[in-house]
Amino acid sequence: MGIHIEQLDHLVLTVRDVGVTCAFYERVLGMEVITFQGDRKALRFGTQKLNLHPAGGQFLPVAELPTPGSADLCLIAETPLEQVVTHLGRCGVQVEMGPIRRTGATGPLHSVYVRDPDGNLIEISNRA
Repeated sequence: MGIHIEQLDHLVLTVRDVGVTCAFYERVLGMEVITFQGDRKALRFGTQKLNLHPAGGQFLPVAELPTPGSADLCLIAETPLEQVVTHLGRCGVQVEMGPIRRTGATGPLHSVYVRDPDGNLIEISNRA
């Protein structure tokens, strides 16, 4: 018998500036900035979170090559994609691609792509 993985709990993003990253994800994507274990920062949404590690000052253990801007994330939004695009425009965030059809873990998606302050590719999607 093997291991049965239930869900993703958290993912770590290595970032150049934790404050700038927190502000972007809170203002643009509506995530909740939380502080844990002293002064560590994370971005909570639903039952998951993104832990933030400052570049060059990561907590141990870390990935082999922790690098700002190396992530490619897909986030499922309850907000209709048309409203997402309007909100992104109001926030001054350029849509790099989309709306476009994609395939997610559980089926078809309608997606737009943007970049965060570190250049990570963020796909914001609605289930089709």
